Amino acid sequence: MNGKYLLEISVDGVEKAIAAERGGGNRVELCVDLSVGGLTPSRELLRSVRQKVHIPVYSMIRPRAGDFVYSSAEFAEMERSIGVATECGMDGVVLGILQKGFKMDVGRTRRLVDLARPLPVTFHRAFDECADLPTALEEVIQTGAARILTSAGAKTALEGSAKLAELIAAARERILILPGAGITHSNIAKVAKKTGAVEFHSGLGTVLRYSSRDHRAFEVEVRKLTEQLSGLQ
Repeated sequence: MNGKYLLEISVDGVEKAIAAERGGGNRVELCVDLSVGGLTPSRELLRSVRQKVHIPVYSMIRPRAGDFVYSSAEFAEMERSIGVATECGMDGVVLGILQKGFKMDVGRTRRLVDLARPLPVTFHRAFDECADLPTALEEVIQTGAARILTSAGAKTALEGSAKLAELIAAARERILILPGAGITHSNIAKVAKKTGAVEFHSGLGTVLRYSSRDHRAFEVEVRKLTEQLSGLQ
């Protein structure tokens, strides 16, 4: 792949992680229950994937499906999950916390970012639920997170490409904007050109069912994505 670009693939098991690496993916986001957006993987799954793949692995830290306004008990669970991810040799974590009213929870997000150090934190698509994305961008930057996974509030990254470009321009060198949602080999080049992004996220849920166990097909689709990025200059 063109060294300018990085492709992250979300996976929910060992075989998919292996397929993502074989297909040329540069990083995996490891979850369970991708059909609900991804939840925290078990210690056993973290260890198994870490043993089998050589590319960076980021662990999802999300205690339940639904909204991103968490109780004290759920927040404590997130803290413990970050400790497990560190223990299991993860290269980063993915999380997001909001307050009621679709606003960033800056304080608790910063606490998790500090707890995760030196692992980088991706603030996930909870960001897209914020009522004011430019303000939310500045607030995520305040937390010390390394990147934001977002479609800029749109259903897909391609549909949100104009706003993604605005977020990338506003972020400058302070944080990395990672476009995701509905990215496939048929549109990743368009998203790259329209947004100016250098990292991309795909779970391939629009071309393969999340429940699919056809890992060969998964590998093929990842390779198609990497080939599209390789063709960009």
